[in-house]
Amino acid sequence: MNIDLTGKTAVVTGSTKGIGKGIAQGLAAAGATVVVTGRTQAQIDQLVSSLGNNARGHLVDLGTEAGCSALVKAEPHCDILVNNVGIFPQSDFFATDDRVWQNIFDINVMSAVRLSRAWMPQMLKNNWGRVVFLSSESAINIPADMIHYGFSKTALLALSRGLAKAAAGSGVTVNSVLPGPTLSDGFADFFKQELEQGADLEQLGVEFVKANRPTSIIQRAASVEEVSNMVVYVCSPQASATTGAALRVDGGVVETPF
Repeated sequence: MNIDLTGKTAVVTGSTKGIGKGIAQGLAAAGATVVVTGRTQAQIDQLVSSLGNNARGHLVDLGTEAGCSALVKAEPHCDILVNNVGIFPQSDFFATDDRVWQNIFDINVMSAVRLSRAWMPQMLKNNWGRVVFLSSESAINIPADMIHYGFSKTALLALSRGLAKAAAGSGVTVNSVLPGPTLSDGFADFFKQELEQGADLEQLGVEFVKANRPTSIIQRAASVEEVSNMVVYVCSPQASATTGAALRVDGGVVETPF
């Protein structure tokens, strides 16, 4: 299958590290002009330089209305929107105050609401577009130590399905992708101490999955590329009949076939 996104502009939020970076690289390799966002200018510049295809980046806080508005103003045209930006702090439910809940909601959910609301009308007018939400298997298997995170990812499933229906009969598709444990930068940060002592990241992934996600069928963490491959496909012209779907790249963690 040859995925060709030449002539398409793709915005990937939260894309200077981890899964977002992998998605940006995959879309650029397919010919898209990629717009990346982040919170560190040096990381943005480095990624933009490596992507080619007239890639560009913006230093914005997408957890605020002003940040989302600034991005839309700077990039008035978007064919492909990948709502990837998100945070996942571990916190005991009973010790998590309103401020943390609001911050999770603003970054993980409202950024996707605001950007979809801004760019989807143009996609509908052009009768072509792709909107993808990065949810998580935690949207279904709510983790006890990250209930706020699971809640935000479940909200994205509802948003994705509803917007797919709003685009019914058009050439615009809306889907969510649900990764499981992934060997991302965030995963590496979680095991920073072990890695500094010489541990192997892939082996740590195996041990984590077996201890914390025992229902996994692949019995390991996925690579960033394995997740980004799914996203790139969903963004492609070939995926025109896939919409309103929750597409799992969880290694079989979730104990249902659908």
